[in-house]
Amino acid sequence: NAQTGAFVSQLCFGRPDQIERFCSMAVFRGDQMVAGTLFYDWDPSARVLQLSSASTDRRWLTRRVVRAMFHMAFDMIGAQLAVLRVSERNAGMVAIAQRFGFQGVLIPRLRGRDEAEWLFTLTDDDWRTSRWS
Repeated sequence: NAQTGAFVSQLCFGRPDQIERFCSMAVFRGDQMVAGTLFYDWDPSARVLQLSSASTDRRWLTRRVVRAMFHMAFDMIGAQLAVLRVSERNAGMVAIAQRFGFQGVLIPRLRGRDEAEWLFTLTDDDWRTSRWS
């Protein structure tokens, strides 16, 4: 869990300790971690969960991995809403979020004076009726 947290935090935020409390899943090729997802900022009363993912391998996001990721968020943890924050500069992740059915709002300066950030949300209902689930 700690290794996955450091891996994802470093790639997403530029420092390995950005997120303190989380659970995680990792994707390995052989014995090397190539991707990970962190599940954090859990709000049990609203059942809202934030996710951050990162990878060093463009082929990591298989249908099996996607299903496992959202099974963990919606079925194991019990979220009814998943939140994903993505830099405006990360066109690849923006496209992936939209393909999975996330709804997004671009918020100016959310990552600082010179960088906007997408705030994406996906409900458990939308996930369950998507072609990916």
